[in-house]
Amino acid sequence: MQVHRISPEEAVHLLANDDIDLVDVREPEEWASGHIPGARHVPLGSLLRDPLGGLRPGRARAIFVCAHGIRSLTAAAAAAQRGCEKAYNLEGGLVAWTDAGLPVERG
Repeated sequence: MQVHRISPEEAVHLLANDDIDLVDVREPEEWASGHIPGARHVPLGSLLRDPLGGLRPGRARAIFVCAHGIRSLTAAAAAAQRGCEKAYNLEGGLVAWTDAGLPVERG
């Protein structure tokens, strides 16, 4: 399986129009400082131990996000290798998301 690299704008479109999981793989202190609304927090270490277990049941597609798009690429590749139908990596991560002026939740 392949990882699809997407921009923040493409992620917004997918999130608005598809039944897709949004998984933030950053560390707890990073998550608390701000994350994309609707994202679930599954730290990379946990996700690598059980890539498909980190996805919501019934969701065969997921967007993975981290700070800059590096850890999320690792997460997306692991999920894709284990059968995730479509694994997306948010290029540039949360930095690109906020640079695009998109919303962030705190806490």
